[in-house]
Amino acid sequence: MPTLATTVDGLKLPNPFVIGSGPPGTNLSVINRAFKEGWGGVIAKTVSLDASKVVNVSPRYAKLHALSGEVIGWENIELISDRPFHLWIDEFKKCKDGQPKGALIASVMEEYNKDAWTEMIQRCEAAGVDAFELNFSCPHGLPERKMGAAMGQDPEILEEVCGWVKAATKLPVWAKMTPNITHIEEPGRAALRGGATGLSAINTIRSVTGVNLDTLRPEPTVEGYTTPGGYSSKAVKPIALRMVMELATLIRAEFPGRTLSGLGGIESGNDAAQFILLGSDTVQVCTGVMKFGYECVKPMCDELLAFMAKHKFETLDDFKGKSLPYFTTHADLVQKQTARKAAQKAAAATTKVVKSDGEWSGDEFVKQSDALSKG
Repeated sequence: MPTLATTVDGLKLPNPFVIGSGPPGTNLSVINRAFKEGWGGVIAKTVSLDASKVVNVSPRYAKLHALSGEVIGWENIELISDRPFHLWIDEFKKCKDGQPKGALIASVMEEYNKDAWTEMIQRCEAAGVDAFELNFSCPHGLPERKMGAAMGQDPEILEEVCGWVKAATKLPVWAKMTPNITHIEEPGRAALRGGATGLSAINTIRSVTGVNLDTLRPEPTVEGYTTPGGYSSKAVKPIALRMVMELATLIRAEFPGRTLSGLGGIESGNDAAQFILLGSDTVQVCTGVMKFGYECVKPMCDELLAFMAKHKFETLDDFKGKSLPYFTTHADLVQKQTARKAAQKAAAATTKVVKSDGEWSGDEFVKQSDALSKG
C-alpha cells in the first residue's frame, strides 16, 4: 500500500503537498484552515521586520485565459505581508500551540543587513516555526532595497546571506530561487555553498500579461498605470520543470543530501508526480489554491497515490529523480538517433536480402551467403 508520508530535512510531513508562500498563507485563520484540510506543510506569506514599507495596490492580479475560458496564467504585483512583524510572531506561536500535523515554515525577506536577518530568524525560531524559506525571488517587490530577486540574482550576496541565516538557526533553511536569471544553477550553488539545507524553485516569472485593447492600458491597471509582475499558474509549469531538473542535477552532483521543493503550475497529483520524478522532495501550490480552494489537496493526494499504485511505488523516494537519467545533450541525441537508424537500416537490409531456401537463385547466391554471415 503506497504512502505519501515523508520526512524532509527532519520535518515529518503527512504528504509532500505544501502551501506555497503567498495569499493562501496570509494569516493564522487561513493557515489553520490549510492544516485542517490536510496539507503536509504551510509556508506563511513572506514577512520582514518593518511592514510599514510594504504598501499593496488594487487591483493587483491579471489573468490569462485559454479559449475554453480556463485560467492558465496569473500575474500578480502583490508584495510581501503588510502585517506587523509582532502580529506574525504571535500567530506563529498560536499555530504551533495547536500542534498541527505538518510543518509551519516561515518565509522571510530582508534588506542586505546581517543584523536584520539575524533578528528576524531568531525571533521566528523562538515563536516555534519548524523551518525557514528565504525569499530571494520576488520579482517586483522592493528591488530598490536589494530585496527579493534583486538579491537572488547576485550569487555572491546570496551566499553571504545564507551564511548569516545558517549561523543564526539550527532549523532547516530553504532558499527560494528566482527563475529570472539565465542559469539557475549559479545562484542555487551559491545558496547551498552558503549553508542552505535545500532549495525551492521556482518563484514567479517577471511578466506583462497583456494590454487591454479598449483602454490601451497594460493590466493590471492601477490609476492608469502598471508595473511588470510575477507570472504563475499552469502556463509556467514547463519552465519550472526545466529549472527543477537543473537544480536536482546540481544537487546530485555537488551537494548530495540537500533537498529540493518544486513549484510552478502544480494543480494535480499528476503534476506533482512529474516534479518528484525530476528530483523534488516536496511540491508547493500557491496559485492553484487561489483558483480551487484549500480542499484541492485531497484530490491531488488521491491522484498521486493512484500514480504510485499504478507503478508499484511504495514511497516517494521510490521514484524521486527517476526521470533525471533520461536527460542528455543534443549532440548525444543526434548520436543515439543516428546509431538507431543505422541499426534499423542494417536489419532491414538483412530482412530484405535473406530468403528461404526455396527462393534462392544462382544470381543472388553470393549476396545471400554474405547476408547470412552477418547474422
